[in-house]
Amino acid sequence: MMDVQHFADDMSSFAVNRNNPRECFQCGLFEETVEVGGVSRTFYTYLTPGLSYNQRCVIIAPDGRIPVPEYLNGSFWLEFARKEKVFLHFLTPQADGWILDGTDADYMNKVYMQVQSRRFYVTMQDNIYAVGINGGATIAQQAVMKMTSEWAGLATFGDLAAEAMSNANATHGAESTGKVELTISAAKSQLPVWMLWSKNDGNNAAVCDYWKQQNNSDPEIYSNSCADEIYFPSKVCKKSQINDEQIAQVRVTNGFTGEVTEAAFAGVWDYIKLACRHRSFTAKALRYYMEPASYGAERHTMELNGFTRVWYEYVPASVKKCGGPAPLVVAMHGRGGSAESFISLSGMTRVAEERNFIVIFPEACVYQQRPGGLRNILLWSGNYKGERIDDAAFILAVIRDIKQRCNIDSNRIYACGQSSGGMMASELAWRAPEVFAAVAPWSAIKDPDSDNPPLAKIDPIVPYMFLFGESDWLCVDRENGELPYHVGKDIAVFLQNLMKLYKLNETPLRYQVGEISYYVYMNKANIPLLIVGTVKEMSHANFPRESW
Repeated sequence: MMDVQHFADDMSSFAVNRNNPRECFQCGLFEETVEVGGVSRTFYTYLTPGLSYNQRCVIIAPDGRIPVPEYLNGSFWLEFARKEKVFLHFLTPQADGWILDGTDADYMNKVYMQVQSRRFYVTMQDNIYAVGINGGATIAQQAVMKMTSEWAGLATFGDLAAEAMSNANATHGAESTGKVELTISAAKSQLPVWMLWSKNDGNNAAVCDYWKQQNNSDPEIYSNSCADEIYFPSKVCKKSQINDEQIAQVRVTNGFTGEVTEAAFAGVWDYIKLACRHRSFTAKALRYYMEPASYGAERHTMELNGFTRVWYEYVPASVKKCGGPAPLVVAMHGRGGSAESFISLSGMTRVAEERNFIVIFPEACVYQQRPGGLRNILLWSGNYKGERIDDAAFILAVIRDIKQRCNIDSNRIYACGQSSGGMMASELAWRAPEVFAAVAPWSAIKDPDSDNPPLAKIDPIVPYMFLFGESDWLCVDRENGELPYHVGKDIAVFLQNLMKLYKLNETPLRYQVGEISYYVYMNKANIPLLIVGTVKEMSHANFPRESW
């Protein structure tokens, strides 16, 4: 039986692997707890050796007849975690078995929230998948129906009880999680699902029909070597798919009555792992997850100040074919994110394809987010052991490296980013105004913890475009906010100083396109040098259409 460990109380006692700053500090099987309805519940987390942060995450409600440590010894899950480089989390029922009144579904959703706390490790919050096995299948169905827009995919193995439909008309509801990246919208939405059971009738058929309706499925039945029934989304789509792609299929395999095998799960996993969630206005949106290599983004590294630094580079075929000087866009992820995940989150590669520019996705270095916490949360212009990390120097070094290999138009280099990446984009504007033609910070424009005085100059002038959600905890103060869009005091001071430096008319022109309200500040020559955009019904996040 596997040894069960507990995470260290003080995670800052671990040294960062400078060759792989995202590497998890501990590995093995760990016991964690969550509180559900005033009751402490245990779950298990498995971190395979060498696992890095920001990988996919699978939360499993197993059969429950065998304790998790014993169950793992005789299963394929450990090898699966090693091959696929994923986080695994296993629920455990109480002494009387799984509770089908909704309590254990809430427990599963609570585990979903806990694994995103960044207390002991950092999961990729956009790629969390639910799996239920035999007795746990009904629990997984209940949990995901209640918080559909949080999960990226669902697979259940085994026949379902009638209670599987108990949350068909229920939602957890939007929940404020404080000043953290995690947001809970918990709305009904489309979701890739695969259900393996004995036969598609009775309770099973009711659940199948539920997901077909949620996914707006066509009635036509298809099949492949693994699935007896595949229902594709309707060909009729009345809304733009830039943010929320209509990709959710309902898949059914009949004749399943036993244990989950490695071969059976492999086919299911290859399907559900294709999707990812990301925060957006209203509910979270569903998209295909972009594997950088398969999409054509090349990984590069350099050694700088004792750390191995990473970035991904995407050069569209049209740019390669043209050969002429091409614009360059630097796109930077938020706190705790990664270069890989921001490729999917931003969708900037697709913009690059249509607008004929090169885009790079650099990766931030390390930072300690909380006392006693992990020292390797990725953050721009962070620090390690009290020593500040100069990420502006890293970005400029990357640009010099690219110029040696690609024909870059030096007059058209731009920076954008979300949250911490937005702060970095803004910093680049005043640290290297001779390099960047314009910047577009999302969800942040300055470090709120910085007490630096207002900028004395930005010369040459670098135009700004600043986008944020109306409910962004980092940017907005609904009660005491300043300027027409109610930003906090520190941001208002920054923007007003920018207006002063650029000699802008402080009364903006205003217009609205879809979910974004724009405020445009012009200089005396009627050139817009500052644009502020607020996104309705959105928290601290970005979504693909912002990239466009």
